[in-house]
Amino acid sequence: MYHCEFSEQDKEIIKHAVIYDESPMIRKRMAILWYKILGYKHYEIAQITGASLNTITTTIRRYIQGGLDEVRKRSPYRPQGQLEEYKNILAEHFANHPPTSLKHAALEIEKLTGIQRSLSSVRSFLHSLGMRRRKVGMVPGKADPEEQEDFINNKLNPVLEEAKSGKQHVYFVDAAHFVLAPVLGFLWSLTRLFIRAPAGRKRFNILGALNAITHEVVTITNDTYINAHSVCALLYKLAERHAGESITLILDNARYQKCFIVTNLAYSLHIELLYLPPYSPNLNIIERLWKFIKKEALYSKYYDDFAQFKEAILYTLNATHQAHKEKLDALLSLRFQRIRKSQIVTI
Repeated sequence: MYHCEFSEQDKEIIKHAVIYDESPMIRKRMAILWYKILGYKHYEIAQITGASLNTITTTIRRYIQGGLDEVRKRSPYRPQGQLEEYKNILAEHFANHPPTSLKHAALEIEKLTGIQRSLSSVRSFLHSLGMRRRKVGMVPGKADPEEQEDFINNKLNPVLEEAKSGKQHVYFVDAAHFVLAPVLGFLWSLTRLFIRAPAGRKRFNILGALNAITHEVVTITNDTYINAHSVCALLYKLAERHAGESITLILDNARYQKCFIVTNLAYSLHIELLYLPPYSPNLNIIERLWKFIKKEALYSKYYDDFAQFKEAILYTLNATHQAHKEKLDALLSLRFQRIRKSQIVTI
């Protein structure tokens, strides 16, 4: 076992570095020295710090040979894998041709470099390129990312800033159509389970307005169709709730929301209608609320009749401000999925 003497100055430096040094590696080395100062045996230091006995011996030997300056030195040598010299080529290739699996990536690497690698090595290499396994998203074919970006910066963000400062109320508006049919989800089970599908195609329609700041929801519901008259009923409801105050609605370009009867009524009630760019569901946060309700109330659940089905949806919707408030405050944040042209690919 190595024996070494520590000056009082070094003791203070080591004690401070154990907690405050920016490098995890140096903090661990300093912890080894600190427990050595306190008189712990090497196997005890190993148990406390999680370091190997070899690391403990090497760290103490470094201190004896060169003091704290030697202990603080990063290891100058890092072995380079064979793929390092091809890193730029592979990074460019995978940026343009994302692999569908590790096996696919391994085959591409072998094709481009002639080097075979195990799947675990391929995973580590892809991570070193900043790549992660991510689910592919879907964007409508006619969506315009540049138009969406312009809308966010020049129309949406300004009204949201006014809403945050209390100058007006901003609501995101959309309709959801819940069909009485199984919504298949995932369950932990001993064998695959099946849910009975009820007869018929009854549906419960909700036209909702979600307050961008408070996350309160104002709704119009029916069992038939959402149309312009439904939107007008929602406008009256909002105007009554915020009498004499400024209101802006963010909504899509559905015909029944953009027809003369709706725009004329909104004008007379002093409600601003701000229409999203075409094919931009990613900018309407109430879409997240509908997904949440579907997950909470309908995933992998069977309802005997339409009344139970509606009751389950309404119960979940009415609980948004109580039981589900914490979840929804995070889910309904004003962060929008921005899609860039470089992200739209054909694989």
